[in-house]
Amino acid sequence: MSNIEPKWTEEELGSDGISKKDLVAYLQESGSNDFLLAHKLNGKLASVVKTAKKPALVTAYKELFETKQFRSSTEVPASEVKKEKTQVAAAAAAGDNEAKAAKKEQPTDEAKYTKKVTKKGSGDRKPQKGDRKPQKGDRVSVFYTGRLQDGTEFDSNIKTKGRKAPTPLVFKVGTGRVIRGWDEALLTMVKGEKATLEIQPEWAYGQRGVEASGIPANATLIFDVELVDLE
Repeated sequence: MSNIEPKWTEEELGSDGISKKDLVAYLQESGSNDFLLAHKLNGKLASVVKTAKKPALVTAYKELFETKQFRSSTEVPASEVKKEKTQVAAAAAAGDNEAKAAKKEQPTDEAKYTKKVTKKGSGDRKPQKGDRKPQKGDRVSVFYTGRLQDGTEFDSNIKTKGRKAPTPLVFKVGTGRVIRGWDEALLTMVKGEKATLEIQPEWAYGQRGVEASGIPANATLIFDVELVDLE
């Protein structure tokens, strides 16, 4: 969704013809999960509509187009996004339960993706001691192009109109903001690395697919990704 256009005019937004439900549904469909969390618009549609105020929704709508924090096809549905723990609480939990957490995080099922490195990270040099892979909760910046097995491209943040520079997708990895195949694969990469991921339906969109993006049910997805940065 890198080039979506505003759906309503200023006049239409101020009219009774556009309801809170219309605005919330549109924002959840178009805004990134980070954007939705920042504006408290994540969660089930009915619950968000019940607590939201229309002036705040109009402001969020305008900000969406000003900041261009549009939804990527790799992100999980807005209704599944949970509010993260505060940094203090997360740090305390990590300190008290590090051993238990490490044990629980060990994968119990077979990986549902494959990764082929197309460009080594850190300048193609031999890995150094300072090179590190992302940890869960790190903010990563990613360029990507997604396609189906038949080669049909359904999303990309690399191709832009005119001379506008592409903008990487930024999110906290390993927190469920994107499909599991992405979360798992990016945790194995280093800064500057490029790879081709083939993600099975179980770690992509499964039986539901994403009709709006042209992703059918039970589709195996292929992504060319580049880990641009991590912090």
